[in-house]
Amino acid sequence: MTDHATTPGPAAHQKIDTSVPHSARIWNYWLGGKDNYPVDEAAGDAYSAVFPGIVTVARSSRAFLRRNITHLVTEAGIRQFLDIGTGLPTVDNTHEVAQRLAPDARIVYVDHDPMVLTHARALLTSTPEGATAYVDAELSDPDRILAAAAETLDLTRPTALILSNILGHIGDYDQARAIVARLMDGLPSGSYLSINDGSRGIDAAYERAQDAYNETGAVPYFLRPVDKIAAFFDGLELLEPGVVSVPFWRPEAGAPAAEPIGEHGGLARKP
Repeated sequence: MTDHATTPGPAAHQKIDTSVPHSARIWNYWLGGKDNYPVDEAAGDAYSAVFPGIVTVARSSRAFLRRNITHLVTEAGIRQFLDIGTGLPTVDNTHEVAQRLAPDARIVYVDHDPMVLTHARALLTSTPEGATAYVDAELSDPDRILAAAAETLDLTRPTALILSNILGHIGDYDQARAIVARLMDGLPSGSYLSINDGSRGIDAAYERAQDAYNETGAVPYFLRPVDKIAAFFDGLELLEPGVVSVPFWRPEAGAPAAEPIGEHGGLARKP
């Protein structure tokens, strides 16, 4: 197993500001994780008081990702994953799902958050046959991400790029599209792009809650219309059923009937 990561040290801990809520820690709280602070729980509770459905959004997002990875491993034969905007370890992280199905799968996680860095070793647990790595980099620096990922992944072979609830942090839409395009340009034919993000036009209460959160001084996250999320896949071959509210993306057999939520996503192949 080859693991590449910066070992968390005192400086990493000193950078963690526990006085301001942080979206990754709030998301962790909604997913039932423990890696958060009272300020995050308070912000999460205030958010869910306005929009109780946020817990469903968070957990539906994670379930969507699990189904994506399952398809990529079992149907598409993908064994390499580049997961950007990792967030904090909870349940069914990318390497856990992928290596459960294919022990030789190789995963590179990317984030730029001191608290995620302190938990990098939890993310780096791998099967002996496979590998995991953690890269400390900004989404806005795709060239650095690709160069660092190439230390663990063979980027001449098909690779799945995972962008789960991260593009909403790039306020400039054109910049967000350019980042996605550059990352996919660095991957070969037969690679895949998985995106899911918060969407507008489905739930007004969700939109009010997110807009209010963005005004608190915390790192903002911008919901986007569904057509703008779909446009991230331009030039790629979208798998059925296309870009849809995440509970409707290939639900598991026997799953209860779902309602649309303000979280849309899809999976596409690079021709």
